[in-house]
Amino acid sequence: EGKDIINDIISEISYVKSMRYDPENYYSLKCPEKQWKYVYRQYETYLRCNRKIDFDDMVWYTYELFSQRKDILANWQRRFEYILIDEFQDINRQQYDIIKMLAYPTNNLFCVGDDDQSIYGFRGSDPKIMSGFIEDFPETKCIHLDINYRCSGNITSMASKLISHNKTRFEKNIKAHNDMCDAVDIREFETINAQNRTIMSEIRKRLNNGVNAS
Repeated sequence: EGKDIINDIISEISYVKSMRYDPENYYSLKCPEKQWKYVYRQYETYLRCNRKIDFDDMVWYTYELFSQRKDILANWQRRFEYILIDEFQDINRQQYDIIKMLAYPTNNLFCVGDDDQSIYGFRGSDPKIMSGFIEDFPETKCIHLDINYRCSGNITSMASKLISHNKTRFEKNIKAHNDMCDAVDIREFETINAQNRTIMSEIRKRLNNGVNAS
């Protein structure tokens, strides 16, 4: 669909920027090379002509500023004595480099994340950043939160077996706080719309059977 293609191209532009790739030497996975480069140039022209920047530009300009102006970087380093990062698995390389600059020299970083939940690779997120964190900060102390309070035992067990096939990850043994319930229902759909229709149908069925929506 047209909307999906547009979203794919937007994501790809974000990926190229966040990875600091040269757009002229990048080969798109979403559309023919000439068309992608044309869209990228038009997008950048629109931003310049309207004196706008997007989120990836904000990150890049911040990195550039801190790299070139150590006096400005030092001012922000003094301002943030402690830095807390949630959903750390979603960070990309450019964002991580900025964090390392801001945290220096005290390195008072507190990061919360789960490499198994890294799903934003399309915009540059890389779970390898988490695995390399201890090498970058050797004095790191790791605290494992291994109790799942959201899902039942069956779901937690099934998810753990599936994700264990990933080769690059932190080993962990997640246990569920809740008891076992119904067996996990695994289905495969050809399209997102088909999946959504099935989910809505299941919700209606359960509501009609008196299941409390809350």
